[in-house]
Amino acid sequence: MGQQQLLLIILGVIIVGIAIAVGLSLFSAQSVQSNRDAIINDLNNLAAQAYQFRIRPSSMGGGQGDYTTFSIPNKMQTNENGTYVITTAGSTTAGIVITATSAQNASNTIKVTIDTDGKLGTWVYTGDFQ
Repeated sequence: MGQQQLLLIILGVIIVGIAIAVGLSLFSAQSVQSNRDAIINDLNNLAAQAYQFRIRPSSMGGGQGDYTTFSIPNKMQTNENGTYVITTAGSTTAGIVITATSAQNASNTIKVTIDTDGKLGTWVYTGDFQ
């Protein structure tokens, strides 16, 4: 083979290697974003359940305007997206804070506050979720 053909082969191998590296990087970023979106969806569902519990009278198994006795249902504490824990449960004047830890990487967490009106606020992201 001539020198020109060897140069073209080497150049082709380098271009293919770069394309593979970029593809893997994009796939990894998409996987992290997908996991983050799934956890946010789960947190929205938990917020709705917590607020329903808060406004339900105690005679019907609710919190009577209070989050302190709310607990995450067993089937929602851990799933394929992550693990969910109540870190702070407040009284009638305070909200509730739920922390979600990713199932893919334990350093990726989301902490959200649910206020007394059931609205989500004060989102805190750590790890690759930032």
